[in-house]
Amino acid sequence: MSQQATILIGGNGERQLLLQPRFANRHGLVAGATGTGKTVTLQVLAEQFSRLGVPVFMADVKGDLAGISQPGNPHPKVDERLAHIGIGDFAFAASPVVFWDLYSEKGHPIRATISDMGPLLLARLLDLNETQEGILNLVFQVADDEGLLLLDMADLRSLLNYVGDNAASFKTRYGNVSAASIGAIQRSLLVLEREGGEHFFGEPMLDFWDLLRTAPDGRGFVNILAADKLIHSPRLYATFLLWLLSELFENLPEVGDADKPRFVFFFDEAHLLFNDAPKALLNKIEQVVRLIRSKGVGVYFITQSPLDVPESVLGQLGNRVQHALRAFTPKDQKAVRAAATTFRQNPALDTETAITQMGVGEALVSVLENKGIPGMVERVLVSPPRSRIGPVSEQERADIVRSSPFAGRYERALDRESAHEMLTQRGLEVVRQQQEQQRQVQDEKKQSRSSGRASNRQSVGEAFAKSVTRTIGSSIGRQIVRGILGSLFKGK
Repeated sequence: MSQQATILIGGNGERQLLLQPRFANRHGLVAGATGTGKTVTLQVLAEQFSRLGVPVFMADVKGDLAGISQPGNPHPKVDERLAHIGIGDFAFAASPVVFWDLYSEKGHPIRATISDMGPLLLARLLDLNETQEGILNLVFQVADDEGLLLLDMADLRSLLNYVGDNAASFKTRYGNVSAASIGAIQRSLLVLEREGGEHFFGEPMLDFWDLLRTAPDGRGFVNILAADKLIHSPRLYATFLLWLLSELFENLPEVGDADKPRFVFFFDEAHLLFNDAPKALLNKIEQVVRLIRSKGVGVYFITQSPLDVPESVLGQLGNRVQHALRAFTPKDQKAVRAAATTFRQNPALDTETAITQMGVGEALVSVLENKGIPGMVERVLVSPPRSRIGPVSEQERADIVRSSPFAGRYERALDRESAHEMLTQRGLEVVRQQQEQQRQVQDEKKQSRSSGRASNRQSVGEAFAKSVTRTIGSSIGRQIVRGILGSLFKGK
């Protein structure tokens, strides 16, 4: 296979480390301490996948990856590295980029519906305990049974109010509804809203096929999520990326063994995905990672240490790039030993020692070779990217967003009839009926000239009216379709 049809990771003066595209969907790990060169490695991989016609998705946590949209600049150190690695045909070039942003500030907005997120991921996002998660599942079931579409946070709040205020009528069919649990979920929604979660839920929802687009010249688009603000809400960040990955898993057809991936997904700050995740969620993550490669998707986790990734997931990552780790504490030393043992050992290299001695831009690399067998680990200098290293200016970003093939498609939020409007309409109708009944009673009293003290007792209809007037919605006449994550994660 020629170098042009492979992905050059780096070299050491004796040989070049090339990743064969047909093994790129066997997933990978890029690890290393802060400041050792992981970001540049991601940039090198992303632009080479793009040149092969493979679309890429990556989160830009620090703002540095946006430079892939601009051509790089000559520098003596770049020339020195090219000579050391043995790269002769090299020209600086930009990659085709689409910017995305949950907050709609630095790219096209990305949205999902509450229904599509589903109760399991939503419970993870809201940090609910087992009892509260059970109530959330009950609420979703009520929405199904009553044809209430859950699109945004207002819909979910309204349905929670409705279920809580009518708990007695739901008890026989669904079980006990705890007012305390309803209140805890509502408080978690307020926290999520303060973190910016309301920007994420709603319509138009992201069409995941838009992430799989290629540019007119055949190169794959590099989809960059502006995450420098989002990373301050780590649970929202991790849950969003998992939702997106699961969306791909649920919708893409099987492709079997292909010459190259259909799509490559980089999961930066991967430890946030696994921290404090319940067992049910970890099992689903493992399932997605194990099965999604048959759909032509390669997943690459980026983190500081291999210990950040559960062994059940780590064992499925066939391609490894390990930058330097520091061994100042016993925990650090354990991480170094763990990283060294994940490689197929090279008799000519002391892997454990090398991990602590490598400089910035150096890495230990092992990729899958013929028949999918891991190659022996090699110490290499990572190839320089053809694009700019570092951020872009506001004007450069704005120009790319404006010329994007999705300009204007997602910017305007939609607010169609859903649970919020439907429940409000129900409440208004009940109130109207109650008012009509009261007028009839008053007319009858006047006609019979009777007198008596009106009862202070609240009727069932009045109670329902007070409940639903706090909620929102308009009838859609069909059961909820939870979508990708709803179907993927609805069962434990």
